[in-house]
Amino acid sequence: MTTPSRLVVSAPSSGHGKTAIAVGLLAACAARGIPAAGFKVGPDHTDAAYLGLAAGRPGRNLDPRLVGAQRIAPLFAHGAAGAQFSVIEGAMGLFDSLTGQPEIDGTAAVAAALRAPVLLIVDVAAMGHSLAALVHGFRMFDEMVHLGGVVLNRVASPRHEEMLRTALDDIGMPVLGALRRGDLPAVLPARAQGPVPVAHRTVEAVRAVRRLGESVAGALDLDRIMALADTAPALPGTAWSPADALAEATGEPPVPFETRPVIALAGGPGAPYTYVETAELLVAAGADVAVVDPLRDETLPPGTRALMIGAGLPEGYAEELSANRRLCAAVAQLAHEGGPIVAEGVGLPWLARDFDGRPMCGVLDASATTGTQTVAGYREATAPATSPLAPAGARITGYKQHRAIVTPRAGQVPAWTWSGGNPEGFVWRQVHASQLGLHWAGAPEIARRLVAATALPSVPVQGGMPESPPAPREDDPGEATLSLTAVTLPKS
Repeated sequence: MTTPSRLVVSAPSSGHGKTAIAVGLLAACAARGIPAAGFKVGPDHTDAAYLGLAAGRPGRNLDPRLVGAQRIAPLFAHGAAGAQFSVIEGAMGLFDSLTGQPEIDGTAAVAAALRAPVLLIVDVAAMGHSLAALVHGFRMFDEMVHLGGVVLNRVASPRHEEMLRTALDDIGMPVLGALRRGDLPAVLPARAQGPVPVAHRTVEAVRAVRRLGESVAGALDLDRIMALADTAPALPGTAWSPADALAEATGEPPVPFETRPVIALAGGPGAPYTYVETAELLVAAGADVAVVDPLRDETLPPGTRALMIGAGLPEGYAEELSANRRLCAAVAQLAHEGGPIVAEGVGLPWLARDFDGRPMCGVLDASATTGTQTVAGYREATAPATSPLAPAGARITGYKQHRAIVTPRAGQVPAWTWSGGNPEGFVWRQVHASQLGLHWAGAPEIARRLVAATALPSVPVQGGMPESPPAPREDDPGEATLSLTAVTLPKS
């Protein structure tokens, strides 16, 4: 059992300032020299990256849909190791859910699983005594969730603040801070940039985090907030570990390679474009992980045997991806020499011939254009064919968020199928590309499969892209032991 000090930062709905305050809390702790850790509920790479930048250690995601509810507490304990204070930023409102099933994947469900008190951020710009009714309703709605305090955001005046404090005092709810209008500057880089400013450690991102830390430190009672976090009880069970997860998933410990293969992971020095556990699992599975920045690096890391492109890189960087012709050529060469490549999100259009008319890597016989609507949501996917990522028939839950339209939507051998939708993505030789993003902590076997695939003999392709991808290999590594079904949660 572990007892990390922890706190969930949530709000009645989106737009109340919880991201800025969560980031500011972590930055304020860092300025005090307090070791802290940041987590984001749900699949959002961007918020997790800024929480990590503020804490000075990787930001992590806690998503019951992607990893299974039973892994939330162990993954949190793993990510919080060595921290004196952890902030878990919620998604949407406290009792909301991206899927309409808050009892499974909402912020309240995560708070209950972690036995963590909740700090409710409320935009009170247009509120008076009714604030007490709202907060009382949130406090009483779910007996498994402990609402421990409120932060008032966008207070109009000293008189307004006094009225609100009095209203909350009447129901016995502590006010742990108050920010006036303009106290919380809108300084974080535009969300369209995703985690790229953090990955690149830009001056803009670092300065924004520092300013939020200063604002929060001056307006919130950090000592009382940390005291609230200290009330969290012990967490049962043991912390997640990548080595144990691999052994449990496959029934045997990883077999060390004579020479550890180098697997390139798309990202930057500040953050990867995938979940942090991906790199940890690859290392535990026997690989050396080297970061490659698709926007800046012109070559793959020396000795690269495989490449993983996560779904965190935004589509808005298509021009920069296209302009990096040398790296495009290196990725194409790796693919045509039989090197394993796993591509998620914009990784699929990057491997295609072109994206919005700009030339890309040309690995896949497909073209992409930016659509007018955003496609977003979870998918319970099935692998129709064996690939370096999964055997035929494996099932897993992933998340997609994109505007790019890929034509054709799928190759002759698709990457995934799911109920109510057309097949998507491409499996060609050792390439697995789709717009679906996965959290590998929910299926640790993927890491072992990718590492094992680097040892398969390379068969160079003569000429360009084949019209018909080859059939799955009969000697697929790990097919007999791989099972991804644990990630798919039952519908209620």
